[in-house]
Amino acid sequence: MSWLILILAGLCEVAFAFCLGQAKTVIGAPHWYWLGAFVFFYILSMILLAKAIHALPLSTAYPVWTGIGAVGTVLVGVFFFHEPATFWRIFFICTLIISIVGLKTLS
Repeated sequence: MSWLILILAGLCEVAFAFCLGQAKTVIGAPHWYWLGAFVFFYILSMILLAKAIHALPLSTAYPVWTGIGAVGTVLVGVFFFHEPATFWRIFFICTLIISIVGLKTLS
């Protein structure tokens, strides 16, 4: 169950990054709505991470949370914000995924 909570925390990190990206593309009231969503997902991500580390070692949970956020944010950037998907970006994202799976396997 702690791993599921940790994955949800990582997905919330991706969600707050997405909200931040959306907030920079609009002005007026929508800008503040996206910033409100950013704050919501940021706080939820921290709460879920804190809950996950009750059962998982911090030295495993934090890098996995960060890795999920990093991989997810790059994918959001490529698919939603039309950022380049170069060979090296994909290569290093794959190495992050391998590292996350390795940490999960070893703990």
